[in-house]
Amino acid sequence: MDRYNLVSFLGIFLFLGLGWAASLNRRRLNLRCLVWGTGICLCVGAVVFRAPLSHAVLMWVNGAANAILRAASAGQEFVFGDLARENGPVGFVLATQALPMIIFVGALMGLLYYWPIMPAVIRGFAWLFTRLMRLSGAESVSCAANVFAGVESVLVVRPYLLEMTRSELCTILAAGMATTASNTLIVYVGMLQNRFPTIAGHLVSASIIAVPAAIVMAKLLVPEDGNPRTMGKDVKPDYERDSGAMEAIINGAMSGVRLIVGIVALLIAFLGLLAIVNMGLGAVGAGAGGLVGRPVELSLERILGYAFYPLALMMGVPPADAMLAGGILGERLVVTEIPAYLHLAEAINSNAFSHPRSPVILAYALCGFAHIASLAIFVGGAAALVPTRRRDLAAVGARALLAATLACLMTGAVAGTFYHSPQTVLQLAPG
Repeated sequence: MDRYNLVSFLGIFLFLGLGWAASLNRRRLNLRCLVWGTGICLCVGAVVFRAPLSHAVLMWVNGAANAILRAASAGQEFVFGDLARENGPVGFVLATQALPMIIFVGALMGLLYYWPIMPAVIRGFAWLFTRLMRLSGAESVSCAANVFAGVESVLVVRPYLLEMTRSELCTILAAGMATTASNTLIVYVGMLQNRFPTIAGHLVSASIIAVPAAIVMAKLLVPEDGNPRTMGKDVKPDYERDSGAMEAIINGAMSGVRLIVGIVALLIAFLGLLAIVNMGLGAVGAGAGGLVGRPVELSLERILGYAFYPLALMMGVPPADAMLAGGILGERLVVTEIPAYLHLAEAINSNAFSHPRSPVILAYALCGFAHIASLAIFVGGAAALVPTRRRDLAAVGARALLAATLACLMTGAVAGTFYHSPQTVLQLAPG
């Protein structure tokens, strides 16, 4: 273990310490949840980066994701022609190459729910969380659903939302914001696979690590002080099964369309607002430069880079890369993860990182919906299901976002702990 691995390992406990320091009640500590949750994160990280027998499985996952990309490209190329081709005349286009994948994966997930493969997998993860981490059955099912789903993960526990404690509500919100849906994850793969060919295997493992990390952080920030109705009980995911495979495909595809519209709307709005903010900051910097007699460059990315600089160092990012990493992490918090992943891809393509561990750690840390837009989406979505709990959801919403952010950073630190060589099976492409 070199010094950067050691820094990442210590960073895991520093992030846990930050969560405990911000707790509503530092004396109420679910030690079993803390130990088992952190242990699961470390075990998954060790398997991904160190266990030789697991590489074949992870490479199979990576190959399966790439096969899905190739299958999705058939429909995209039929509709968009050369604009959908990776080596087309205009290069990478988010709207015609990456986002349409969401429709295909949405239809595929619809089928997996109909058959019903996905509910069985969710129940398996939920059983593990309930038994090992002493969680209620309802929050375990919702957290398990977040390994594969996004905001719709709240729907699988809709019958239990009304009677959930504040700690349970914070946990399901934090898990939702710390993870990413499978139909969105495939977009990140499409953006990074050219220079990071094994990115799919990494992002799947990041999605798994983020769930126990989010549970731990949520329980640190909002400890359980009530009596959950489903404590220790097995709960089945609540979902409406489609009448047939064709209906499942149609509904899944249409949900993908709605998600794309939401993503595009958020990107247009937030990037436009970011441009306005940067115009104002640029004017302030120009004025300050006139006073001090030298150029002063000000932008939101630069400010966020300074703010997240120490957090990037805590994850084990080398100091030479920490400012760039901090800016990308801060961008995810403000502008969503898709522009952050785009800028990560650009930084890899331009060889902006001094050490190959930096983009790997960032790929893990960015794999989640831990941004301000998600706070409104998740809290608003849950409140629409149980309007009488709106005040409680609003009260824990900001803490859930903090828990999700710390969980994502902890996920990056786990990757940094076990990363050991760019020549491993899971590696960056040369050049």
